[in-house]
Amino acid sequence: MMSPNELKDILSDGLMSFPVTDFHEDGSFNPDGYRGRLEWLMPYGARVLFAAGGTGEFFSLAPDDYSDVVRVAVDTCRGHTPIVAGAGGPTRLAISYGLEAQRLGAAGILLMPHYLTDAPQEGIAAHIREVCKALDISVIVYNRANSRIKADLLAEIAAECPNLIGFKDGVGDIENMVRVRRTLGDRLAYLGGLPTAEVFAHAYRALGVPVYSSAVFNFVPATAMKFYEAVRAGDHSTTNHLLDTFFLPLLEIRNRRAGYAVSMVKAGTRLVGHPSGPVRPPLSDLDAAETAMLKDLIDKL
Repeated sequence: MMSPNELKDILSDGLMSFPVTDFHEDGSFNPDGYRGRLEWLMPYGARVLFAAGGTGEFFSLAPDDYSDVVRVAVDTCRGHTPIVAGAGGPTRLAISYGLEAQRLGAAGILLMPHYLTDAPQEGIAAHIREVCKALDISVIVYNRANSRIKADLLAEIAAECPNLIGFKDGVGDIENMVRVRRTLGDRLAYLGGLPTAEVFAHAYRALGVPVYSSAVFNFVPATAMKFYEAVRAGDHSTTNHLLDTFFLPLLEIRNRRAGYAVSMVKAGTRLVGHPSGPVRPPLSDLDAAETAMLKDLIDKL
């Protein structure tokens, strides 16, 4: 089992990614396709892969799907790339997912939103605390949607729970991000988690958040790594060129419909010869015209 400090050190530098989950055309999990995807992606050098995360359609997975996805990821990447599994929903269900990820050998979990019900800060803190205390493996809090935690409460949980090792921001509240970073210092690893994180990479690095997760790593991994290395080196010429010619036009496709942050990535995998199958409802796939737009962007790379 990887210790919390070991995973925290790994998460503090390098590019991260969330592999899509492979489905057959009937929507059932495709373990062979998923295994092949991980084998293809691993050599490109992502420091951690997040199985059954947002891009991996965690929200659409049944419990047996979840076990299969995490099992394949851990077994395929063992000895090469640590696997962090998504876990979310109401507290007891999130704990159940976390314990299953722990049993299967994941290095940690990404604690995703509790969904639907709004909750006070004290309730969200209790949710995070209970999940942390139920697990031995590491926990990374995903600050997103209706599950947003303030710096002072996060610091209290971190003082009680040594396995709380990371904070991933998917909100873009700069004031709160600065407060979290200044309050907790080096106690946590910090990850940028806004959709199409490359667009925000330079800004978040200036805030003390040098790491982010790349969705496009799923279909243009070499470009994703090139962009990350340019961000780390302060090479604005390279990042500006890729923003203008690829990432900002990509956002125009992503923003056409809700949920396209995932659908667009799955379309990309088909276009580069590593198809991952359709998205599951309630998401919908890109139409033919949108797929052609994406193909044009990829071809220009």
